[in-house]
Amino acid sequence: MATFLYRLGRGAFRRRGLVALIWVALLFAAGFGAASASAPTSGSFSIPGTEAQKAFDVLDQKFPGMAADGATARIVIKAPAGAKVTDPEPKAQVEKIVQDLKSGPGKDQISSVADPYQSQAVSQDGSTAYISTKYKVSGMELTDATRDALKESGKDAQAKGLTVEIGGDALMAAPETGSGEIIGIAVAAIVLVITFGSLIAAGLPLLTALIGVGIGVSSITALANVLDLGNTTSTLAMMIGLAVGIDYALFIVSRYRAELAEGRERDEAAGRAAGTAGSAVVFAGLTVVIALVGLAVVNIPMLTKMGFAAAGTVVIAVLVALTLVPAILGFAGKKVLPAGEKSKLFGKGTRNPSGAGHEKKANGGTRWARFVLRRPVMVLLAGVIGLGVIAIPASKLEMGLPDDGAQPVSTTQRQAYDMLSDGFGPGFNGPLMVVVDGDKALADRTVDRIKGLEGVAAVMPPMPNEAGDASMITVIPKDRPSSTQTEDLVHTIRDGSGDDVMVTGATAMNIDFSQKMNDALLPYLALVVGLAFLLLMLVFRSILVPLKAALGFLLSVVAALGAVVAVFQWGWLGSLFGVEQTGPIMSMMPIFMVGVVFGLAMDYEVFLVTRMREAYVHGERPGQAVVTGFQYSARVVVAAAVIMIAVFAGFIGASEQMVKMIGFGLAVAVFFDAFVVRMAIVPAVLALLGHKAWWLPRWLDRLMPNVDVEGESLRRHLKDAAGDGSEGPDKDRELVNA
Repeated sequence: MATFLYRLGRGAFRRRGLVALIWVALLFAAGFGAASASAPTSGSFSIPGTEAQKAFDVLDQKFPGMAADGATARIVIKAPAGAKVTDPEPKAQVEKIVQDLKSGPGKDQISSVADPYQSQAVSQDGSTAYISTKYKVSGMELTDATRDALKESGKDAQAKGLTVEIGGDALMAAPETGSGEIIGIAVAAIVLVITFGSLIAAGLPLLTALIGVGIGVSSITALANVLDLGNTTSTLAMMIGLAVGIDYALFIVSRYRAELAEGRERDEAAGRAAGTAGSAVVFAGLTVVIALVGLAVVNIPMLTKMGFAAAGTVVIAVLVALTLVPAILGFAGKKVLPAGEKSKLFGKGTRNPSGAGHEKKANGGTRWARFVLRRPVMVLLAGVIGLGVIAIPASKLEMGLPDDGAQPVSTTQRQAYDMLSDGFGPGFNGPLMVVVDGDKALADRTVDRIKGLEGVAAVMPPMPNEAGDASMITVIPKDRPSSTQTEDLVHTIRDGSGDDVMVTGATAMNIDFSQKMNDALLPYLALVVGLAFLLLMLVFRSILVPLKAALGFLLSVVAALGAVVAVFQWGWLGSLFGVEQTGPIMSMMPIFMVGVVFGLAMDYEVFLVTRMREAYVHGERPGQAVVTGFQYSARVVVAAAVIMIAVFAGFIGASEQMVKMIGFGLAVAVFFDAFVVRMAIVPAVLALLGHKAWWLPRWLDRLMPNVDVEGESLRRHLKDAAGDGSEGPDKDRELVNA
């Protein structure tokens, strides 16, 4: 593979005009497709195999046109102190809101508007009432006119002294990331300038990453409605694509500069960079793709599509690194090097094709590696114990999907939630919908049984369909939607009913979603880690190195989950990260972090340890190979980690709690994995293992194909082609031209 990538990189360098033109054409084509496509919706949400989904399917069949999964809104009205909503003037204002919704803009998207005086939606003390509004489409499919009409519906009532707040998913909007990702890119630019000492070299990874992300996100936007992709899909693709795109280009540019320092010609350096660092990029990208595509085992279509879309963006990032980066290096010329090095490498009469005399000096990576080699046990214990302590909060992890109660207290959704809880009880924020697939007698028996259950605040009379062969029963729990008591009530209703009685609704759907994520975590972990273990065995020709990589990842991801629990569930340092309201951790967070962080963590493992194996294969002792790996790779890995952390941390400023939590979790996980696991625990373990780290049974070695990530076969190939045992650039050029 190294030989193929060598030819690919050198060919892209020499035909840089054509390569750049192809990528620019792809960018314009994807952009045109995105601009021509209609605005993406939220994407349909379903959880195959769950009772809540089965009940929704029955509703669609037995109650046609009802749009059971459509958006809902609750307009909560509270009378001024000393007054009641049943008084003539407040009542007139409430009825005006009902009429305005039925006849105003967006009425075509409304399925029903319930008058609170007819639907018994007035509190016992008469202070509060709520108007339930049902829409025919999801919250993300509502038009701006419909959403604006909902927001404006209570303005007149507020002017008359009533308090009006709106809750429900009808106000759902695409998450706003603000300027956070721009700050992340700015930080990445600063890190690249410091790392390379050249504005051109620093700008190159940013430029190529933005081109790759532009193509990926534009393609997702263009295909969003065709493939039923939601808005969050492009956010995830942008987050992952930016991070890996910058990192992969950074690896190639760094190796290119190292090859120039060895006295190579520019086209030769580009080919060798693609053949060596490019091999690491390919396998690092494969681990990320495996992790993202593996989300399909959860069997939630929305999550599967998100994973495949993000994986496609990663594939684009790999292809950009292998072709567009060498092409742009061809355009950059000497400008990729700091001014001092240009004169040394390109000055007249100073070129050294053999590479002699260009031995790399000791640097910070060398000094750190030697420190770890002197005290491997101390460093290993410090890293493991430190991450173990941070991981402790993960043992108290509470999972669920956020509702309006998790919104910041300043939002109208949260205020509506609190007003509804105060006026009617917390259970009114999460009513359960019991679907009876049978006649009226079965529905009546079901109502009688549910009324006697603990944790039930109220049970509404059955609402039959026109055929009389199905009914809907609304059950109000005593506790809030995200409480364990409400979850127990859902299970109790289900356990005491037959297959013809099903519990659904937003609350039940959230419970089923969380359970499905829990059930899928271990199979997903086994699949992803198992496939990546086999892949890393091919790369490193070792059993213990991949095992160490997997165990180190598990330690870092559990520690990151501990940090997420401490900040978002317990509220520690919450104000620092803009967390206004604590609550359960999003149920998809653990499996999502396992998938994404594992793939990203392997980037550093592959790039750092392949340099060590390269040195070991060339005859260095295990300890010296560790030092050599850090000498050449530590600075680049540190820079790549800081860039990835900056990109992910930029999403902490998002308005959506889910995006904020994902950005924080990924940033913290990369920090732990890169700086504690890869930079400390990995060299300590390799120092303790010595030659055993690279052991592989002979029979297994014979069975496995040689992927040659360290480029050893490429060197032999070049030497054989040179004929005299040398591998100078002139001879290499003859090989490529042959």
